[in-house]
Amino acid sequence: MDKIPYPQTVDLKKYSKDNNPDAYYGLSKEVKFCKKCVMSNQKPNSTIEFSNNMKKKKETIDFDVNGVCAGCNFAIKKKKINWKERNRELEELCRKHRKLDGSYDCIVPGSGGKDSFYASHILKTKYKMHPLTVTWAPTIYTDWGLRNFHRWIHAGHDNYLNTPNGQIHRLLTRLSVDNMLHPFHPFILGQKTLAAKMAETFNIPLIFYGENEAEHGNPVGNGSESNVQRSLFSIEKFSNEELFFGGVSLSNLINYFGLNKVDIKPYMPGDLKKIDKNKIKFHYLGYYLKWHPQSCYYYSVEHGNFEASPERTSGTYSKYNSIDDKMDDLHYYTTLIKFGIGRATYDASQEIRSEDIMRDEGIALVKRYDQEYPKRFLSKLLSYLSLPEDKFPVASKMFESPIMDKKYFDLLCDNFRSPHLWLYENGQWKLRNTLS
Repeated sequence: MDKIPYPQTVDLKKYSKDNNPDAYYGLSKEVKFCKKCVMSNQKPNSTIEFSNNMKKKKETIDFDVNGVCAGCNFAIKKKKINWKERNRELEELCRKHRKLDGSYDCIVPGSGGKDSFYASHILKTKYKMHPLTVTWAPTIYTDWGLRNFHRWIHAGHDNYLNTPNGQIHRLLTRLSVDNMLHPFHPFILGQKTLAAKMAETFNIPLIFYGENEAEHGNPVGNGSESNVQRSLFSIEKFSNEELFFGGVSLSNLINYFGLNKVDIKPYMPGDLKKIDKNKIKFHYLGYYLKWHPQSCYYYSVEHGNFEASPERTSGTYSKYNSIDDKMDDLHYYTTLIKFGIGRATYDASQEIRSEDIMRDEGIALVKRYDQEYPKRFLSKLLSYLSLPEDKFPVASKMFESPIMDKKYFDLLCDNFRSPHLWLYENGQWKLRNTLS
């Protein structure tokens, strides 16, 4: 395996106004915006992270013949649902699994944010369940995110916190940024697989996730909408060459970066055969209860003294969505670079679908905040992404420049800009297509 190269200056001719630009990642060359929200057809769907690499074509959000995205169509569908009947289904599911012998009867994964607080607390207090909450630690906690995590526990929940080996997580995050411009990749790997592993460990056959991924335009998948797509966190069989972590095969991580299988164990997919043998069921609570993010926020404030961020999140106007990890800022900036979609687009689209804001408001918020540079935690994040030789004696040798500074990061971002999305004009980067 070759060394990870220092990012080169891009050929700006590819980003000129007169050029017939290429589209990276298998994206559609024609950029469209949803007629109801502010999402574009470039948004990637959730993927199987342990096979994720840059050679893999991205599947994107579906638009219907009327130019409406799948997320908005799901929001329309929600209005026709008989929520009283869905609540009865939930009561029956809980009745079937509720334990009265002092043991846990369901698992709720989360960070202690508004959604996981709402899910675990309402299951315990209204539906008389006995949830075990499980958490994959954020890469770098925000102060308020850590306080909210403690508030969640002190509101009446048992919790298992899984904090991965700091050196391994740091290396995988750096590889994910260099190879895929995807700083959240290792976190997502751990987060998605943890609940199933804990369910197997404690013999708890019921897992509740929060909102349905269809709320964000991801395909509902086959079967009941209440069930979570198991291929996102489990696999029947695999080889070291087929599994990728940070865009590098497991074989190469072992052979070139000084890792062994036990180092990667927390990130490995769940075993589908064991999941079936233990009859573990995965349900979206949002299938049974009408999910509304703002209401989850108010609920968590009322019942757990949830703390919003003291400042709006970089790249958006929001102060209460996904605020526990400093790496969030970099993550959403990199989605802007690769797909032309920043944090404000995600937040505004969700709030338009929830009828909290109008589309015109959403457009104005996207124009104002979406392309904001993530400077508030940048120094801390670049230090985290640097791999000094004294701490990484083997892995650091696999990088032409193991230290990442702002120049490195900006050059790297330029290399991931798809020419069909980005224009370089008068010394500035601009999106070719914007909302109007």
